[in-house]
This record gives sequence, structure tokens and C-alpha cells, in this order.
Amino acid sequence: MEEIVKSINIEKGVELVLEYGIPLIKALLIYLVGRWLIKKVLKLTHKLMLVNEYDTTLEKFLLNLIKWVLWILLTVSVVGTLGVQTTSFAALIGAAGLAIGLALQGSLSNFAGGVLLLLFKPFKIGDTIEAQGIIGTIKEIDLLQTKVITAQRKLAIIPNGPLLNGTIINFNAEGILRCDTVIGVSYDADISKTLEALTKLCTDHPLVLKDPAPLVQVSENASSSIHILVRPYTLTADVWTVNFYLQQNFKPTLDAIGVEIPYPHQVEIQKKDK
Repeated sequence: MEEIVKSINIEKGVELVLEYGIPLIKALLIYLVGRWLIKKVLKLTHKLMLVNEYDTTLEKFLLNLIKWVLWILLTVSVVGTLGVQTTSFAALIGAAGLAIGLALQGSLSNFAGGVLLLLFKPFKIGDTIEAQGIIGTIKEIDLLQTKVITAQRKLAIIPNGPLLNGTIINFNAEGILRCDTVIGVSYDADISKTLEALTKLCTDHPLVLKDPAPLVQVSENASSSIHILVRPYTLTADVWTVNFYLQQNFKPTLDAIGVEIPYPHQVEIQKKDK
């Protein structure tokens, strides 16, 4: 009788091992192999990002995103190997994701904008841009917002969604900028001499580029003056230095060649007492 009981217990033990032991071993193997693969994928992705010079913020985000996605897939695979139904589990994750997406719709728009800004790099930290009616220097680019320092040293925080969907003007993209000035001279002026003097004023400054060459041309014969365009090119960092130099020296340069800059005159008329 005892031998029969032992035989039954052995058979049950074998059945339990076959029923639960083998799936458990499979699940363990899947977990170990999956963990090893996840480490390899993350390491390879990190190397590719370094080669392509991804932004640090974007790199960390993408690595974390890939890591969590892979671990969720691995967890579902392990649980499925143990015999647990994963359909409801996947549906629960999908429903939770949908609910979070609807609750954070505006933030997700800014988040997506931040990812695209960091990925395509229309500007970088230190660039001066004009966007959303603001002109300033980029201080920080986050996943949800971009911080800009204006010329008045004010901090402007622009959400990445509207920023990406609007027009962005990057003053640093080409490395050079043009100073645009229009100056009026009298109709009595010698135009050839005036153009020559203003061109020399531009080319004498060491920060004005020779290529492209400065443009100095008559733009309009206005009602009370002749308008002359003065457009020298300079490096982006030097644009204000050159602009202030020109504004300060226009009058002395024209005075030296006897050219008048017209301005409104008030003539005082004294009436004689009758």
C-alpha cells in the first residue's frame, strides 16, 4: 500500500514539474536573455546617439523611453510564458495610456514639440531667435518649454508646441548678419561723392566683411531728401558694434564732404506792430 502511495506521489510530482516547472524555467530563461538583450540594445543606441551628436536631454529621454518599452514587452512575455492571459493586461495598459493622453493633451503637444526641436535642432543654446513675437537668446531647451533671455534681460518661457508650429527666425544660422540703415541726404548733394564716402565708412571698419561686400545705393528720391541704403555685412556677434559705429559716424562723414542731412526747420516769423 505504501508503495502505491509513493508511486502516486511521484506521478503527481512529475505532473507538477511538467505543468509548472518547465514554464517557470522558460520564463526564467526569457527573463535572463531579455535582460541581456535590453542592455545590449541600450548600449548600442547610446553609441549611435553619441555618433549623431544628439542633445543630452533628448538622449536621456529616448534611452529611458526605449528602456521602459522593452521592459514592458519583456514583462508581458514572461507573464505569458507562465500561463497568465496577457490580453486583458495589454488592454489595461492601452486604456491607461489613452486616459493619460486625454488628460495631458496640451502637455503632450508641448512634449512632442520639444522632442522634435531637440531632434531637428532649428536652434541651439546661445542662438538668438525671433519666435512667437519674442526676440532673445536661447538659455535652455526642455522637453515642454524653451527659455529665452530678451535684450532687456527678461526671461521668456515659450511652450514648445506653439513654438514649433510657428515661424522661427534664427539669427545665428548663417553666422553673418546685415546691418540695414537708410539715410537721407539733400538734393544738393553730390551723389557719387556721397556713395563713395559712405562705402569707405563701411569698409574702414575691421568688423565689416569684405565678402559679401557692403551695399551702398540710392533707394528712393523722396519729397525732401534722397534716400541711400547702407547695408554692410558682419559676423552675428558684431552686428550691434557695427550698427552703433555707423550711426555715430554718418553725420561726421557727410559733414566732411559738405553733404547735408535734411531735417525739418522751423522759421520764426515776427509780425510788426502796425
